[in-house]
Amino acid sequence: QVQLVESGGGSVQAGGSLRLSCAASGRSGRPFSTYTMGWFRQAPGEEREFVAALSRSGGSTSYSESVEGRFTISRDNAKNTVYLQMNNLKPEDTAVYYCAGGLVATYYSRGIYEYDSWGQGTQVTVSS
Repeated sequence: QVQLVESGGGSVQAGGSLRLSCAASGRSGRPFSTYTMGWFRQAPGEEREFVAALSRSGGSTSYSESVEGRFTISRDNAKNTVYLQMNNLKPEDTAVYYCAGGLVATYYSRGIYEYDSWGQGTQVTVSS
């Protein structure tokens, strides 16, 4: 497993933007570039849901329908960091956002069980 630490959450008004970051440590001994990376979110009383995923090279991405066209996932393997740029935020985007890494996951992996490393989460609150 790799240790993941998210940052960049906060409170914004609807229509605003936030950029989340997730820094990975190399405690597993494996290079960051060997992990497929994903973002998930969990609203109060709801199950954790898939948001976006990115291939090891960063060349392939997938998004949930609810964020497609508004959110962009990217990575910088030299900095061991994955990002989630969130634009045109809506109140329904309010949730705790989690970064996840998976050695066997692919960019189209949407199940939480496909990822073996998780961050502690960062709160995103969007007001109307």
